[in-house]
Amino acid sequence: MRIDAHQHYWKIERKDYGWITPELPKLYRDFMPTDLEPELFKHELDASILVQAAPTIEETHFLLAIADQTPSVAGVVGWLDLFDPDHRKHYDQFRRSPKFKGFRLMIQDMPDASRILDPAFVKALRGYADEEVPVDLLLVSEQMAFVAELLRKIPHLRGVIDHLAKPQIKQKSFEPWKSYMSEFARYPGIYCKLSGLVTEGEHAGWTREDFTPYIRTAIEQFGPERVMFGSDWPVCLLAADYSEVVDLLQSSIPEEWGESQIERLFGANAKEFYKL
Repeated sequence: MRIDAHQHYWKIERKDYGWITPELPKLYRDFMPTDLEPELFKHELDASILVQAAPTIEETHFLLAIADQTPSVAGVVGWLDLFDPDHRKHYDQFRRSPKFKGFRLMIQDMPDASRILDPAFVKALRGYADEEVPVDLLLVSEQMAFVAELLRKIPHLRGVIDHLAKPQIKQKSFEPWKSYMSEFARYPGIYCKLSGLVTEGEHAGWTREDFTPYIRTAIEQFGPERVMFGSDWPVCLLAADYSEVVDLLQSSIPEEWGESQIERLFGANAKEFYKL
């Protein structure tokens, strides 16, 4: 089963996507399954993981409703606010849907990322880790120290680092990003999505060589058993179309990889991580 492990759907009229504005004309419109499915078919992808794009409970219910009517959606990663005393109630509502496969922590949007180390937050997340609930971690490279400390407190977390923690590709910077990624990879329950890179580089005029060193670094650290392809469609359209994203990753994987490693990257690892 070939899987795109990271994509989004949205309707602008919902008004809970504050970051999608008319100043982003490529994104400021509705994106729904009929828009993506031709790309999945073209690249022989059987299904996708639909990931939240708004920090609202309502959007997760919206995505679950889409998933219920869309065979190509293998699973939904929703949103939870672990500072909300009712987070467990919302989680229990979500998991009534068989396609609910976990939730995403939007650390990237926190003005103070140290809040993820608050005792109440750690206690809540540890509870989900005890149940082996898949958790997506959205962060930028400047926040990696806080996530490293979080993992020290919850070493058994079943988590995946979205978009390689958004390294500073425009600046061609590798440290301390590389060292923190190596630390993350030491936890056997932590995976990494090879996704979201094209929008971290120059949106126009980028080359494969801008991204390959970061992709290769992640692959070396996490190995073929804990990396997964994600298009980050339609956000990727700011810098590349779907085919360009696929081609970039395919051209950056190690030459010595065989069919089994490629199968893991393009589906088997996502199937395992999200318990599909």
